[in-house]
Amino acid sequence: MSPSASTTTSAAADRLWLDRAAALAVRGYGGASPNPLVGCVIIDSDGKKVGEGHHRRCGESHAEVRALSQAGPEARGATMYVTLEPCTHEGRTPACTGAIARAGIARVVYGVSDPHPEASGGAAVLREAGIEVTHLPTKAATDVTDPFLWNLRTGLPWMTAKWAQSIDGRIATRTGDSQWFSGTRARSLVHRERGRVDAILTGMGTVRSDDPLLTARNVRCKRIAKRVIIAPRGDLPLESALVRSAREVPVILACLPTVTTEVLGPLESRGVIVHRGVPEGTRLNLRDTIRDIAAAHDIGTVLAEAGPGLISSLLDADLVREIAVFVAPLLVGDDQAPPPIRGFAPAAVSAVTRLTLRGQYRRGDDMLVRYGVPERPNSAG
Repeated sequence: MSPSASTTTSAAADRLWLDRAAALAVRGYGGASPNPLVGCVIIDSDGKKVGEGHHRRCGESHAEVRALSQAGPEARGATMYVTLEPCTHEGRTPACTGAIARAGIARVVYGVSDPHPEASGGAAVLREAGIEVTHLPTKAATDVTDPFLWNLRTGLPWMTAKWAQSIDGRIATRTGDSQWFSGTRARSLVHRERGRVDAILTGMGTVRSDDPLLTARNVRCKRIAKRVIIAPRGDLPLESALVRSAREVPVILACLPTVTTEVLGPLESRGVIVHRGVPEGTRLNLRDTIRDIAAAHDIGTVLAEAGPGLISSLLDADLVREIAVFVAPLLVGDDQAPPPIRGFAPAAVSAVTRLTLRGQYRRGDDMLVRYGVPERPNSAG
């Protein structure tokens, strides 16, 4: 429900309009990257919405400009609500601060300060132009901006770990059978997510057991995700679905630098892109390797679809920022059936990782639950 005219000047109404702007921002998911998700709403002096917009695609108009275009002359004297501080940068598009000032906006309320060295400082520029500016942090604005801020600060992609499980926390039977724990509507959501991220990551355990293709099918794709395979020994089977399709959809193989050309040559001849990762003893340093791959291949968002071994290693390296769990209406009831993660042994509840609920959605009899994973102190280097 939209805030009424009588409450538009209150802090509560400001938060409601910022939440609306955040909901708009999500519409740019899959298109805006590597730019941030940004949403904007413009309210006139009577409390009526006169314009709104979101950043749809990198290189196209920013959310503020789209909202101003919709508002037209009604923007004069109005209040603008935007999830991210308006930019001052002249890049693919003109600076938003100039467009806001020219339109005659009287007040700007933004949710998240922009730390980008080329685009920051918009609030000060707007104040110098005589515009009232309010910084009002909200959870919704922070949630949609977090992936951009994380990538900017760390050089790491925003990684979502995804799995399907039974109600009692098992991802397969003891024989490894997991097709299909979740229903068709839930699986359609997975394909939609694949069509919005920059990369899909998995490990050799999943390749051997499932021979996955890891592409988005029967959904509208906003981008074609690269497929990143963590294979320290470089032992990706030549007959796998990934190798057979490597010339159509990119496959990046992350292996140890000691893997020989005799092993890697046949893969490269079939179109696989080999990335010799950063070693850590006999294993890959996942944090440094994934950071390097992200920089080399313009990867800002990653969907990790892997088994408990790799998912646990990604969590241990503090690379996972979000978990998407599909909970199926199944009870396995078998101690020998695999759980989604393993290898952690906290002695007390105070030592476990506590997540933050970001959203929950029903699809048929399945539930998709999304949780934010807190960053561990001193782990962003």
